[in-house]
Amino acid sequence: MEAAARKTMIAKPDIPETMRAAAIDRFGGPEVISTHTLPVPRPNAQEVLIKLQSAGVGLWDAHMRDGSWVVGKKRFPFILGIDGAGTVAAVGARVKRFAVGDFVYAYSYTNRSGGFYAEYAAVAAGKVAPVPAGFDAIHVGGFPTLGLTALQGVDNTLKVKDGESVIVHGASGNVGMIALQFVKLRGARVLATASGADGVDLVRRLGADEVVDGKHDDITAVANRFAPNGIDAVLAFVGGEELTRCLDAVRDGGRVAYPNGIEPEPRKRKGLKIKSYDAENEPRHFEQLNTAMTEGRIEVPIAEVFPLEEARRAHERLARGHILGKIVLDVAR
Repeated sequence: MEAAARKTMIAKPDIPETMRAAAIDRFGGPEVISTHTLPVPRPNAQEVLIKLQSAGVGLWDAHMRDGSWVVGKKRFPFILGIDGAGTVAAVGARVKRFAVGDFVYAYSYTNRSGGFYAEYAAVAAGKVAPVPAGFDAIHVGGFPTLGLTALQGVDNTLKVKDGESVIVHGASGNVGMIALQFVKLRGARVLATASGADGVDLVRRLGADEVVDGKHDDITAVANRFAPNGIDAVLAFVGGEELTRCLDAVRDGGRVAYPNGIEPEPRKRKGLKIKSYDAENEPRHFEQLNTAMTEGRIEVPIAEVFPLEEARRAHERLARGHILGKIVLDVAR
């Protein structure tokens, strides 16, 4: 380890010089992902080095892989992954919130030294949080992006209240399956739209009061029976005609929220407050998330787990669609 690196961090003595990582050398389909041997990143004074046990696999990773979503200038080989969990292996000299050995999870898509599909990741300390008690690495590794997006839609954008009637549209998707649990935690009644019979079964098990198959059932008719005076709010994770039918059931003055990236976006409507948002990942947002996770005993369904060396297969599974639960890489396997 170089002298300059020793001055900027406190670390375990057993950090290796190199690591396994699933990275790309060019943009393209799943076939461009391969296992590389790369240098272990050295954290700067404000970063934490995490020895990863797991990493989440999501659609945003596929967009980064194929070049359709590029944040900043990418240098190849580029390590994919925007969230993960593991133990702190080193802390920058200015980091006070963490110590070597802490069990943490993180969400960041702007890491200067690459993403989470690796044995180690250097992450800005403000994008890292302690893992709440009761959660293991596999279930929490792919959770930060989902949890922050879901909770901020429920609490910060819609401000869901006790006793309200809320449609969670796309509830069998990765963010939706978490969001419906947070809506229930706030005391609201949930009408969930899902995809397929297995999706309907999943969201019903997660606590939805009423469920419709968005592709086949009459959403507006079910919503009118569910809330005869009109739906108070809609949290949407899918766009299109089905979302339009959800909006038809919202009362005058009702609220609609959706994360940026939903396509097509809902059109403005007279009498409805429609707002988009982006998930934020500062320490206060992680504190809010950890509190809700603990209070709600949030369940994180897992669809499939792949070893790091099979990251390409994980992306192939992602491309086939209709995934009920989170895909996770077991980095420690």
